[in-house]
Amino acid sequence: MSGNSEIAATGRLDGLKWGLAAVLVAIGVYGNYYFSSESLFLRVAGLLVLAVIAGFVALQTVKGDAFWTLLKDAKTEIRKVVWPSRQETVQTTLVVVAVVLVMGLILWGLDSLLGWMVSSLI
Repeated sequence: MSGNSEIAATGRLDGLKWGLAAVLVAIGVYGNYYFSSESLFLRVAGLLVLAVIAGFVALQTVKGDAFWTLLKDAKTEIRKVVWPSRQETVQTTLVVVAVVLVMGLILWGLDSLLGWMVSSLI
């Protein structure tokens, strides 16, 4: 029961946290415009700092935590994937290129034949 009230208490502040993240993004956009005469490096550095802070604030929400968990789970799943070897990749690529070329020639021949038939009728 206490877990539900803890989630509800965290969820109540989520709107405030998302609002703070949006304000930080807006400050970054306005600051980039306001300081347009400054060097690009300083503006990009400032935007990156604000983006990291806004991202950190967003990750403190329930949805942000769920997103972070999703990223960690995706990383775990990627490690389970059996990637093809270099030889399998090259062979598959060559098969795809060959099929595309053959189909292209077949469609070109069909188009030429139909074009010749239509022009002979006209």
